[in-house]
Amino acid sequence: MGKIKLDIVKLEAAASKLRAIAHPMRIAIIDLLNDDNKLSVTEIYTTLNIEQASASHHLNILKNKGVLMSQRDGKKIYYFLKSATLKEIIDCINRCNEE
Repeated sequence: MGKIKLDIVKLEAAASKLRAIAHPMRIAIIDLLNDDNKLSVTEIYTTLNIEQASASHHLNILKNKGVLMSQRDGKKIYYFLKSATLKEIIDCINRCNEE
């Protein structure tokens, strides 16, 4: 059996994203954005029943860590998942919590 070569740069990037995701409110935001949803800050904070400043804070962290992307449409900014792989991670978390 050959030795597995680990790419430290990729591992650090993955760990950084996982740290960004590792918060209940950020998991909830990612869950909302599943299924190719694009939502505005207003839609996110009203759905989650949190303050606008809190939603913006969490969205900023997720965007800066490369978890989310944003797109401006007039005065509104819409957020969406950067990768479908993140949906699989959230699905896994949800399955783990069923037991």
